[in-house]
Order: sequence, then C-alpha cells, then structure tokens
Amino acid sequence: MYVGRFIVVGPDFGAYRVSSRSFPNRRIVDRDGTLTVAPTPDAPESDNPYISYNCVREGGDGVVVGNGSHVDPVAEKLDAGYPARDALAESLLALDYEKDDYDTPRIAGVVASDDADEASYIGIVRRDALLVRAVSEPTLVATYEEDAPASVEFEADDAESAATGVYEMEYEHAVCAAGVTYRGGEVELAVENGPEDGA
Repeated sequence: MYVGRFIVVGPDFGAYRVSSRSFPNRRIVDRDGTLTVAPTPDAPESDNPYISYNCVREGGDGVVVGNGSHVDPVAEKLDAGYPARDALAESLLALDYEKDDYDTPRIAGVVASDDADEASYIGIVRRDALLVRAVSEPTLVATYEEDAPASVEFEADDAESAATGVYEMEYEHAVCAAGVTYRGGEVELAVENGPEDGA
C-alpha cells in the first residue's frame, strides 16, 4: 500500500519517512542539527516547492518532525513559548494542505523530552479537517490512506532504530527517513538514506 510521506511519534521519539513515486531522487542531510530533505546530486532540476524542506528541527522544549515548510513555523512558535498543541494547530491551519495536484495534507509532530511535563503531539491538516492529538503511545499519520492519527506497533530504542524502523515499514516507495529521540533532555538524530546511505 502507498501512503505517501508519514510520521510516527511516540512519547519521547519521532520518525519521518519520505515515500514518493514522483520524486525518488532525494536524501536527508544534517545541517547543524536540523535535518533537511534535499535533492540528490543526480536529481533532475525541478521548480516544485514541495520537494526540499526541513523535516526535523528543534524548537523551544520540543523537536518538530514533518513533511514540509510548516516545520519551521512550528519550531519558531515553540521558541516563542507556545505549547506544542497550539504551535502545531496554528501552523498547520495557517499553511493549510499543499496546493498540489493531490491536495497533499501537511503532517507534523512535536516530540517532548521524556522528563518534560508536556506530552508529545501529532497532527495533520487535510482539505477537510485539522486534527491534533496528544501522544501516549506510538502513533502514525500519513499523507494518504492513513490520514488520521492512529496507534501503531513501533519501538525505537534510539534515533537510529527510529529512522531505520520507519524506512523498513511495509509501505511502498521508501526514499529516505529521519529519526529523533528526546530523552533526559538530550536530543539524538539519525538519518537513513536507503541503498545509497554512506555513499
């Protein structure tokens, strides 16, 4: 089954996977602690505004994971002191779903540290709904098919297993993935770029 891009958010971890039929020539790069989806060196030129963006970025007391340019305003709102739920809801509502041929939803999550008072959250804005939920167990939301937050069997011992775990999930057309854990106030990041990883 093809579900497009998706995230899994747990109480103290998050993971994001790029799945694509149209733009497979992408990878995730670490730019000073912000993980960015970018074209591979051999990717054809494109003016598509949705194929390069930050997908994991720290903000305030959380780490944001998501599938587009809305990741930055969520992180900025967290920096300004917004609660995670409000930062997600306001940013998703303001940017709305992507105005592409598929009305692609925007998905995002905020991972809270395991020693924080606040919960982690996951959200989606579709053409017909805005959903933001607190997370008490691993929860998945995708741009297609699985487009409402739902519990999923998933374990992440560290950032690397989070990235590898979402990359290897049974959904079609995996391109690359990112993982983050936020434990004891420490953020750990990892990237899985598939067969070309480490090349």
